[in-house]
Amino acid sequence: MLKKALLYLLFAILALVLTAGVAAYLIVKVALAPGPDEWPARVKVGPVSIDVGVPTAIRLITSSWFAPWVAGRTVNTDFGPVLLGWNDPTSTLELQCAPCSATVPALGEAPIRLERLRATVRRDGGALGGTLEASPPGTAPAATDGANDGMLRAYWDGRLTQKALQLNINVPDVPIARWYAVLAPGLPELQRGRIGGTFGLRAHVLLPARTFSLQPRISQFTVEGLGTETMINARTSCGAPSRLTNESWLARSVIAAEDQRFFTHPGYDIAELMPSLESNQKAAQVERGASTLTQQLAKLLVTGGERSTDRKLRELLYAVEMEQTLGKARILQLYLDNAPWGRDLCGAEAAARRYFKRSARNLEPAQAVWLAAMLHNPAVSVEKWQRDGNIDAARAKTVAEGVRGITKPQRDALLRNVATAHFTPP
Repeated sequence: MLKKALLYLLFAILALVLTAGVAAYLIVKVALAPGPDEWPARVKVGPVSIDVGVPTAIRLITSSWFAPWVAGRTVNTDFGPVLLGWNDPTSTLELQCAPCSATVPALGEAPIRLERLRATVRRDGGALGGTLEASPPGTAPAATDGANDGMLRAYWDGRLTQKALQLNINVPDVPIARWYAVLAPGLPELQRGRIGGTFGLRAHVLLPARTFSLQPRISQFTVEGLGTETMINARTSCGAPSRLTNESWLARSVIAAEDQRFFTHPGYDIAELMPSLESNQKAAQVERGASTLTQQLAKLLVTGGERSTDRKLRELLYAVEMEQTLGKARILQLYLDNAPWGRDLCGAEAAARRYFKRSARNLEPAQAVWLAAMLHNPAVSVEKWQRDGNIDAARAKTVAEGVRGITKPQRDALLRNVATAHFTPP
């Protein structure tokens, strides 16, 4: 009888636990259910997923009566495991994601990975504010707030409505080397390169639209120790060098097509980079490039073309040092002698002889524009030329309009010749 009574008691307790669990689930589901005009999201809690109103959830988790109840719990998210905490004296929610990763379509397909990301959140009605801290590998979680602890810190504030969250983020100027140590600690270049200068930024982010704008600040960016000075005497593997001058039609056309501020930027072009990032983020993929000729040369000679943040950061280091060790004229020569021009063809001299049966130095202006316009997508341009007898006419016109250092009569003649050009397909 005693054994049977204990069994009944066990079943009763189990039934109560299950009933309480179901009740709690239903309460949470009803309490957090998104309203008709509220920003919704699907959240997975253990084995179940529920739809929640994001503004309601934010208000709940930052409230002083609820946040202490979830403190110490870990929530698995798409970014990584997030440990929740609550600082009662300051009424501040604390979140720590370690490791933490996110895919930013504007920067490529590979995710950005951080060793540890810590955030604090304070709410006063619809106003929010707090801090962000990203740590390099080996940094203790309870690092101090000192300026030399190796962390990246940002301060943010925002406004929460039923439909959106607007954020303003400020990252104070810190050494560029610190950014590299946090964002890409595994780069081999960090072991031998010396990186100078500072970088900071302001950002404005709108969620759930995931749109943003950036205002970066870069000062005295320098790189030494990567050995790019050896490229002064580098030989191309694409055949004979073109030996083109900066004033040649092809050199001018390539600059018009690929990098119109080539002679004024320090290896990277912030004026082009920011609109490119914003455009690509809206498209959720990389549609618009912002690489300078120097960065493209670094990709051709050193880093390869993998679409990842690490590769772009490596490319930037080499580009900055190339500007300091090689100079503009040599960078342009190396690019022309190594640039891809379709199929297995590379180098301006090989392209000119294959497509027009003449040296790159003897190209007609319209032929030079034609070759420069192909660089946007060489393989597709060759296929279109063979299929239709022409390349992208709008692209060729844009390149012709961008050629600098010529008179108005020369430009008018160039535009007429490009518009009527019909060259024999290769």
